[in-house]
Amino acid sequence: MKNQTPVSKSNSQPVHKIRHGAVSASIWRQENDKGPLFNVTFQRSYKDGDTWKNSTSFGRNNLLVVSLIAARAFEWIGNQPRQPKR
Repeated sequence: MKNQTPVSKSNSQPVHKIRHGAVSASIWRQENDKGPLFNVTFQRSYKDGDTWKNSTSFGRNNLLVVSLIAARAFEWIGNQPRQPKR
C-alpha cells in the first residue's frame, strides 16, 4: 500500500491517513471515558479541469482499492493503545 502517513492529532485533522492512488482513508480519533474511538472516512480525488476535487463515490475500478485501504485502516486502529488519555 502506498503513502501511510501519520497526521496531526488535532481534532480538526485525522490522526492517520492511508492513500493508494486517488483513493484515501482518513482515520479520526475521538476520546471518551473508556478510551479512544476511531472512525474512518474514504475519499477519491479527481481533477475537474484545473481544479482538484474530492468525492465519496467510488466506481467499480476503485472498490478493490477501497477494500485494501479499509483493511489497512482496520489493522492500524487495532494496533493503537486502548487506554483513555490522562
